[in-house]
Amino acid sequence: MRFTSETSSDGVREQLFVLDDVPGALWTPAADAAGPRPLILMGHGGGQHKKAPDITRRAHRFVTECGFAVVAADVPGHGDRPPHEEYDRVASENQARVAAGAELAPLIAEFQALVARRTVPEWQAVLDAVQRLGHVGAGPVGYWGVSLGCGLGVPFVAAEPRVRAAVLGLGGASASSSAENAALITVPVEFLVQWDDERVPREQGLALFDALASSEKTLHANPGKHGDLPEFELDSTVRFFSRHLRLT
Repeated sequence: MRFTSETSSDGVREQLFVLDDVPGALWTPAADAAGPRPLILMGHGGGQHKKAPDITRRAHRFVTECGFAVVAADVPGHGDRPPHEEYDRVASENQARVAAGAELAPLIAEFQALVARRTVPEWQAVLDAVQRLGHVGAGPVGYWGVSLGCGLGVPFVAAEPRVRAAVLGLGGASASSSAENAALITVPVEFLVQWDDERVPREQGLALFDALASSEKTLHANPGKHGDLPEFELDSTVRFFSRHLRLT
């Protein structure tokens, strides 16, 4: 892991890094240099990046209100990563298929499953590197991701035993792999659905929630389209992770 910059503001220390060819951002309390502490990995949405406004805003609240560390990494073809020829080709083909009348949601799910084959091991390597840092340490891990962050997060949470709790949403079980991975998830989950989502049909979001094997899972359904997630859901997320990511 190579750090490329470091800044501090409003009690939050931000460090940008590169791990192999994966650019990322790490946020920790500026005044507390000692770990271990809980760590949340955040997955950004499609077309966004590691420092997208919603990622940064949530990261700052987790740091300042909970004392957590937060890390986010650019997924292939996003942020500071170069274009990815295969993924760009598939995305263009999918756009053409939708224009010809194909259903959008299954194409999104298939594409996300393809990308997850690369991001899951990348994110696991990021966790390894960050938890070796003295100001983070090997504390409990949480995951937050909606939309693309959900499509990539479901297989990640299913594969990563360090994750103790997850916030997922704006995704659906329109492909068998989504439901299969969800069935492997047993940690507490808070799941977000937008009732009028134009990208993920309501029934597919509910099907993904139903497929989760967690004995503790809560459905948060709000009116509005895909991008209309209410701000108050952030308050709920802070409480959720504060409850489930306690140091033991």
